[in-house]
Amino acid sequence: MAVSILYKSVLEELIKNINIGIHIVDEYGNTIFYNQAMADLEGLNVGDVMGKNILEIFPSLTADTSTLFSVIHSGLPIYNKYQAYLNNQGKQISTINSTIPIMISKNTYGALEIAEDITKEKELSERVHYLQHELATQDTDTERLRGFTFRNLIGTSENFENVISFSKKAAMSSSTVLIYGETGTGKELFAQSIHNESSRKQKPFIAQNCAAIPETLLEGILFGTSKGSFTGAVSRPGLFEQANGGTLLLDEINSMGLQLQAKLLRVLQEGYVRRLGGLNDISVNVRILATTNEEPLSTVEKGILRKDLYYRLNVISINIPPLRERKSDISLLIDHFLNKFNRILNKDIWYISNDIKEAFMHYDWPGNVRELENIIESSMNMVTKGHIIKSEHLSEDANNIFFKHKNLHYRLQVTKDKPLTQTLEDIEKEIIEDVLIDSAYNISKCSRRLGIKRQSLQYKMKKYGFRIEE
Repeated sequence: MAVSILYKSVLEELIKNINIGIHIVDEYGNTIFYNQAMADLEGLNVGDVMGKNILEIFPSLTADTSTLFSVIHSGLPIYNKYQAYLNNQGKQISTINSTIPIMISKNTYGALEIAEDITKEKELSERVHYLQHELATQDTDTERLRGFTFRNLIGTSENFENVISFSKKAAMSSSTVLIYGETGTGKELFAQSIHNESSRKQKPFIAQNCAAIPETLLEGILFGTSKGSFTGAVSRPGLFEQANGGTLLLDEINSMGLQLQAKLLRVLQEGYVRRLGGLNDISVNVRILATTNEEPLSTVEKGILRKDLYYRLNVISINIPPLRERKSDISLLIDHFLNKFNRILNKDIWYISNDIKEAFMHYDWPGNVRELENIIESSMNMVTKGHIIKSEHLSEDANNIFFKHKNLHYRLQVTKDKPLTQTLEDIEKEIIEDVLIDSAYNISKCSRRLGIKRQSLQYKMKKYGFRIEE
């Protein structure tokens, strides 16, 4: 009995202090538990809610629209339900709720609701929705196309030019396109170029990042909503309707949930959408371009991307090479970004120093073209006199990255006239020094990272004149 009381006490204390909103009502909808996290979420006081009926607390709800009442009456749980409602102070709350039946006493069931606040995400999605609608309804003409065309893509390496040539052919088609490229390779630039050189260039081009918005909100953004589909919902066209006749880019499609992928597949196959809560099918004529920053077949194998959706999207496949595979384009890109940020920052930078350029050529660029652009912009901001970007203008992190990668190359250049044994010792000394510094001179840790015995490391440290300490 004592254990049971202790268990109950611990459970109550946990529910009180957990950072998730919890609301429990009895079979009549009267509040019997309401924690502080839920009070903070809904802008209410715990004392003002305890004992009150949920319809009294939230006058905008009814027995039909309240998930708590629905679970009380049906006895069935509701998971991940989007809700928007007004509290008794008139404040609009947006949440994702899971509501489950719970035994209050023998043969008596109430309901427990767990809520996650997404009010800020909802406001963001409304803003995104509005901006996308404004962009979609803007007039475009041949002389003033929005976005990028293939003329804006910088590069003359063979593999990059092959991708551009292939993409130009894709622009002449109306088939779906799946664009794969690592982060920062310019997937959206290719997508805009395909649209702007297609027969749909006079129609809207709308891009939606599937990773930027929770799936529960993304569904309404894509397909639209009908008034009354949920509390506070209004009739609003989705992106498919807004892009009708034009192109819809689904960026980072691999971030879309599997359930929403199934609904997207149906739209692609049948050519119509149905708004959330709506009864009518709306015909749409939209070309779909999709991007992924992971290798597509790998996402299918991992269960991230549905196999049937992959084959539906992958009618035309474009693979953008990473910057490390087209390093001959780095000089062109540097010149392009220098010109770009000279205009934006009102600078007069002519070029970057030779040591930086050589470091750039020996770097693998995991962030690709976007990383190069950011490095150029950052360093140009630091130039206060002169016309050359030097290592002193790079951030500390950038200096560590670039010159650490090129140290071995320079060591080999500097020591090429020395005997081989001396050259190898010089290199060994610098490598040991680098790892010692990274290991805070912890000999055990350093020896493990170097893959040598502790005694061997101590011998080499003594040989090269390093201090020995733990």
